[in-house]
Amino acid sequence: MKLNSTVILTLILLTVMVGAGYASAIFAYGVGHEALKSVTKPDARPATKIKAKKPTSQKDGTLVFLKEQDIVATVKERISGKGKKARPQKRQSQDKQSNKDAAAPKTQLVAATEPLQPGFPISSNKDEGVTLNVQSARYTGGALLLKVNFKNEGDRTVKFLYSFMDVTDDRGRVLSANTEGLPAEIPPDGKTFAGTVSIPTALLDDVKKLSLELTDYPDQKLQLQVANVPVSSLVR
Repeated sequence: MKLNSTVILTLILLTVMVGAGYASAIFAYGVGHEALKSVTKPDARPATKIKAKKPTSQKDGTLVFLKEQDIVATVKERISGKGKKARPQKRQSQDKQSNKDAAAPKTQLVAATEPLQPGFPISSNKDEGVTLNVQSARYTGGALLLKVNFKNEGDRTVKFLYSFMDVTDDRGRVLSANTEGLPAEIPPDGKTFAGTVSIPTALLDDVKKLSLELTDYPDQKLQLQVANVPVSSLVR
């Protein structure tokens, strides 16, 4: 009876796989046996414990017990800062501080050299020491992005609810806008608080200028207004 070539090939592959598995098992057994040669079962006999107190060398594979005085002395040195690990930690902290000091001037330099956009910033009226400024305007990701900031130089904390912000175009139409990064409360410390106002590009066809109006909440005593923010000359 003739055997099919596929059957012969299958038998050959099975034979090779069985042989490879057997060889791998023998090799693994040999490696494990060699690795476990140095592992011994602990001897719990009292006589052996007495012998263990005698000093032995590390070549015999036995444990070497440290003296209590040496351990106490090492701990005291590390606590007092004289240990071996004290200097590297101090040096590492100094390196981190130097890296922070080196990074700070770079950040300040970038902020100082950032060019101002022509026609900006545009400031609002100053009401009770509070001002609203539009620092820049640009199109990005299908929306007009206005960078704005607040400053409170008054004598009380002012709260805002930015859903009350009215954004209108030069035709008097109210546009939908989203705010991001603006704080709900602005303390009277004279610091600048920045954020963004985004308006969908689809709402700005044939729009040349925008105006922003905002009042505080819930008092509604302030009335901040930024008028004539140019948008027609911006590149989309």
